[in-house]
Amino acid sequence: MTQRLHLVFGGELVDPSCNVFKDTDKIHIVGMYPDYASAHAAWKAEAQRTVDDAHTRYFIAHLHRLRDEEREASPTEELGR
Repeated sequence: MTQRLHLVFGGELVDPSCNVFKDTDKIHIVGMYPDYASAHAAWKAEAQRTVDDAHTRYFIAHLHRLRDEEREASPTEELGR
């Protein structure tokens, strides 16, 4: 079975019109999730919690896309064995 990991994170942005964090030391790591649906639920909860702060944004990173699909085993997979 293929695992599709997702990371939910966010924090205060320098400007709401761009995706540059004001202080990377203060990025809030919400968590790692095994599928998009659970990551989306966590993202939505954090986004709704901070809805009144225009400078705070949360994101979903699709970690499974970091794999090199052209290789039989990516370096990431080799480390897990």
